[in-house]
Amino acid sequence: MSPSVDVENLGFHFATRSVFVGLNLRLGPGLTWLRGRNGRGKTTLLKLLGGALAPSRGHIRLDGLDSATDALAYRRLSFYCGGEAPALDWLTAREWLELHLALYADADRDVLGRHLDAFHIADIGGQPVAGLSLGQYKKLQLALALALPARLLLVDEPFNGLDVQAVEVLETALTRRAHADNRCIVLTSHLDLRIPPTATLDLDAQPGVL
Repeated sequence: MSPSVDVENLGFHFATRSVFVGLNLRLGPGLTWLRGRNGRGKTTLLKLLGGALAPSRGHIRLDGLDSATDALAYRRLSFYCGGEAPALDWLTAREWLELHLALYADADRDVLGRHLDAFHIADIGGQPVAGLSLGQYKKLQLALALALPARLLLVDEPFNGLDVQAVEVLETALTRRAHADNRCIVLTSHLDLRIPPTATLDLDAQPGVL
């Protein structure tokens, strides 16, 4: 069954400003390129879709599961891959991976291993996450994301901090996933995509974006 993401009357406010008021969206399978000027709420929307932030009002539903009332089940079907500083930075890279894998029972460890090899980071398992470079941490996140059975994969500026070879690995993996009808990928990038997106969502032209 194809994934369906429904955003209904979404409102979200930071302490200093409002971001969304009455935003309505529907996302389907394939790769959606999320665009918009800086400050328009691209990262905020990804975090809301991934359950990392809670709406001030309205609903976000993935395959009928509400991100607020069915939070645990929703999170197990979604994954947000961002560019922030490492969370749980006292863990080693291996411990960080194992913690996340424990939340996703159907994660494919073989796929994870192949992407760790392809990104040339298979040997960093014993290193503290806090000691990884930006590029290493980004590759660690991406290798995990590509191994998870997430119906909704949210990727924020994935090409930042990657070398040319890693960009090629990621583009190949995302293209393969985008052609499957059981995944919804939402990706932000300030660079023009070399992967043909299934759909483009421009927040600059979207009602409900402040």
